[in-house]
Amino acid sequence: MLKTTFYCFSLLLVILHGQATPAVAATAATQWQDHAVIRQTAQTFLDAFADNQHQGRSEVRLGQLDPRLRVKSCPLPVEAFMPPGSRSMGNTTVGIRCPDTDGWSIYVSARIDVFGPVLVARQPLARGAVIQETDLDLVERNLASLPYGYYQNSQPVAGMVTKRTIAAAVVITPNMVQAPRLIQRGQRVTVIAETGALKIRTVGKALSDGKSGDLVQVQAEGSKRVVDGIVVSQGVVKVTL
Repeated sequence: MLKTTFYCFSLLLVILHGQATPAVAATAATQWQDHAVIRQTAQTFLDAFADNQHQGRSEVRLGQLDPRLRVKSCPLPVEAFMPPGSRSMGNTTVGIRCPDTDGWSIYVSARIDVFGPVLVARQPLARGAVIQETDLDLVERNLASLPYGYYQNSQPVAGMVTKRTIAAAVVITPNMVQAPRLIQRGQRVTVIAETGALKIRTVGKALSDGKSGDLVQVQAEGSKRVVDGIVVSQGVVKVTL
């Protein structure tokens, strides 16, 4: 009864004088979870997460917490977690929860920037050019800012053909290049037919263009029979009977 009377008296003082007594101020300060603790937990968790997920340098930036956010002060240390569907790079979300019986969960926006080497054009490349290793440079870029992809070594790019003009210092992306045509429509090609251990080599005419691994139709030169085959190299089609 005395405690209730003191609390009511304290509230009356706030109403009349516009300030709380030290006891009421302390109660108000401790009943809500400290935003600084939430942010530090999220930052520490994401720093470790980024180091485990990515090689090289990474930077984690947390979004701002709404200053009006009020969640009950957790009697246990708060925990961080990655919600389902969260991205490991770029704009993402980290969860913070109170593991108490009457706990809570909130979500904090964040951005993870990861820096690493990517291939760029050393000099301008014309459309249709066959890319050579000397046309490429490795430079550091923010991988989170490359939504269309990138290459980190020259092996898959050298020998590819540009689909459009590429300016110097531009990051090479998969949609800028394509495999070279190894077969052209109407071209005379070598047809290798296999059945078991038997291998037959003959000549035919390609009825369509084809890159390595493409399925193309070939008309046999003698019988005029049309068969399907896989492009395996320049001017060579493999048919399985």
